Amino acid sequence: MTLQEILAIVHVFLCVGLIGLILIQHGKGADAGAAFGGGASGTVFGSQGSTSFLSRTTAVLATIFFMTCLALAYFTIQRIEPKSVLETTTITTEESTTEVPAIDEIIPVDTVDIDEELPTP
Repeated sequence: MTLQEILAIVHVFLCVGLIGLILIQHGKGADAGAAFGGGASGTVFGSQGSTSFLSRTTAVLATIFFMTCLALAYFTIQRIEPKSVLETTTITTEESTTEVPAIDEIIPVDTVDIDEELPTP
């Protein structure tokens, strides 16, 4: 496995982790209900502990996510070989070997009658 493949796998797990963490966080409106006896003080992390823990974890995962984005972009750019227009065009100095047939070979002259009148519709 290459480093780029490992980074891609870590990147996918970070995406799933970030989505999960963001979905389990409470919005700003949920704090007003907890202030009037909503039972938030009986949680595992305390009354304000879970909010700061989830926010910090989300910030750390987001930072690692952006770092893996930049690393994957860097590795992708390294695989692409830049080419200029002059390098992609080929200049040939050899003469073409394909011969163009003469007009006599395409339409035999003896079968065409110039004085012949065209049929009228």
